[in-house]
Amino acid sequence: MIVGATLAGVAIGVLSFASYRRDIAAARARLAEKSRMAPTAAGPIEYGEEGAGEPLLLIHGAGGGFDQGLIIGRDFGDGHRVIAPSRFGYLKTPVPEDASPAAQADAHAALLDYLGVARTVVIAASAGGPSAVELALRHPDRVAALVLLVPRTYDPTQSVGPDESFESQLVLRLIEGSADFLYWAMTKVARRSIVRFLGVPPEVEAGAAEAERAKVTDIMRSVLPLSDRMAGLAVDGAAVLSPWPLNRLKMPVLIVSAEDDLFGTLPGSRFTAEQIPQAEFHILGSGGHLMVGQGDQVNRWVADFLGRAKMRECSLTAVEIVDAGQPSEPVLA
Repeated sequence: MIVGATLAGVAIGVLSFASYRRDIAAARARLAEKSRMAPTAAGPIEYGEEGAGEPLLLIHGAGGGFDQGLIIGRDFGDGHRVIAPSRFGYLKTPVPEDASPAAQADAHAALLDYLGVARTVVIAASAGGPSAVELALRHPDRVAALVLLVPRTYDPTQSVGPDESFESQLVLRLIEGSADFLYWAMTKVARRSIVRFLGVPPEVEAGAAEAERAKVTDIMRSVLPLSDRMAGLAVDGAAVLSPWPLNRLKMPVLIVSAEDDLFGTLPGSRFTAEQIPQAEFHILGSGGHLMVGQGDQVNRWVADFLGRAKMRECSLTAVEIVDAGQPSEPVLA
């Protein structure tokens, strides 16, 4: 009986590992299909593209890569050519000697140079926030409008990071150990723990519509293979943020965060919005770090914001020069 149970356990383990190998192979095939390399002045940069129209630079968050950027970009990509780079250390983009957010911003600009894009909308999610802000500060002529979604930004409390629950800390240890198989197994049998680690209250995700839960599944899977993203996670973990001269930003800026974001982006988002005279700031009542169940609302905010930003871009007149110095209160929702 014991021998039978042992053999059954071994068989389940073998079948599980075979399934894992198939999923990893499929993930690598998806990456290979979309991956492109740009030999830029800042070094080689991996990126992916989807869609056509006005350019939109989509900067991914922690644990991502160009693939995560393309997933997020599909919500905002109508009428846009979505350009999604892999940040330093993610997938095929190497880590340079200077991997600071400022250097990453210069690399974003170098990618735009390579692609012949003079000016673009920039949307950044989570840990993509610091390099997006630096891009807007260092290369303001390249940024037509800036959207920061549940961003990691500077705030005096330095509160951003995974929550301290046992579940989140366990997943964090697996990721730090580049435990591809164990992480994969948890996505199959411990979805709640992965969801919490991704900054979403599990009960919010469990109660969401199937389409929203499918998006969460895509994000969960996009972390694999972990072994190709560890250097990027280390870069993000080592980044130290200091106050930015945000009052220098003159382009339209939209910031969205959530009250129940378990990564704690709300204080930094509010602090950042308060420093930018023309920023629009929206707070979701729920949805967590992935804004689960709030996709339609966020899409409306972004679409409305980009529509107004485009109208402004098309009318660079003396009226705008006068208005540029007039601060306005952030929009709270």
